[in-house]
Amino acid sequence: MNEKTKYLILLYYCYSPIEHAEQFAIDHLAFCKELKLRGRIIVAGEGLNGTISGTREACEKYMATILADPRFAKTDFKIDESDSHTFQKMHVRYKPEIVHSGLRNPEEVNPNKKTGIHLSGEEFQKLKENDDVVVLDVRSNYEHHVGHFKGAITLDMENFREFPEKVKELEHLKDKKIITYCTGGIKCEKASALLLKEGFKDVFQLHGGIIKYAKETGGKDFDGVCYVFDNRVTVPVNSVNPSTVSKCHICGIPTFRMINCANPECNNHLPVCEECGWEMEGACSAECKEHPKKRTYNGTGYYVKNTDPAHLD
Repeated sequence: MNEKTKYLILLYYCYSPIEHAEQFAIDHLAFCKELKLRGRIIVAGEGLNGTISGTREACEKYMATILADPRFAKTDFKIDESDSHTFQKMHVRYKPEIVHSGLRNPEEVNPNKKTGIHLSGEEFQKLKENDDVVVLDVRSNYEHHVGHFKGAITLDMENFREFPEKVKELEHLKDKKIITYCTGGIKCEKASALLLKEGFKDVFQLHGGIIKYAKETGGKDFDGVCYVFDNRVTVPVNSVNPSTVSKCHICGIPTFRMINCANPECNNHLPVCEECGWEMEGACSAECKEHPKKRTYNGTGYYVKNTDPAHLD
């Protein structure tokens, strides 16, 4: 890391039981505000899930504090550098799960007890080339459309809570080795655990997700960019053999830029080039451009209040 960079961005999760999780969330918010951090953290009885930004000093203190707690000692922080905060506010919220699984009884799937075999970036590269391997993207469809691994399949989900139902579409692949991947690894913990529960025998997951893979390997064979849930919107992954896979929703030219539609009642996540973004004032259609509640477009298409923290990865 460049020691001169003032700000850091931390992406992390940790499946580890937390007693009195609601009170923990309250206390944790106070701690984060004391450090002047910004971002979104979800707290549940099963663990922590967060993306935060702050000064280098504040982030280093936060990581040291988390890792010093025996419950969270195994936390793997994915660290990026930034010239400024990538969030406007600090939110710490209690929820029943740190990733909404869509299961009636979430305790059916417990990553602390059973989950897919973790693969390093190098191990992932080697295994995915085998003929009996299927690479499965467990992210939302708009994330997949703007960037994904070559040859990966997707279940065309609007959000992860659809995954338990979508698994039925994979029945014909039960004799294959399945490698799951997501942005930072957290969804794969539950996705791979659920696949095992449903009778899949050989289940693996890319440890640390796309973000860690990029840092370990240079992002080889990842087409496009990676969608992230902060005001960067997307980040580059592949410095080895990069390509752009998404096209502008308005004009059709290749673009890696993603926006949320400025109409809050639409809020669709779509690829829109810079020129069309300004011309349409951040809207995805003429109707949305004229909507009375249309939000002010600032060139990013990122709107804090309409980003659902349940999507955090």
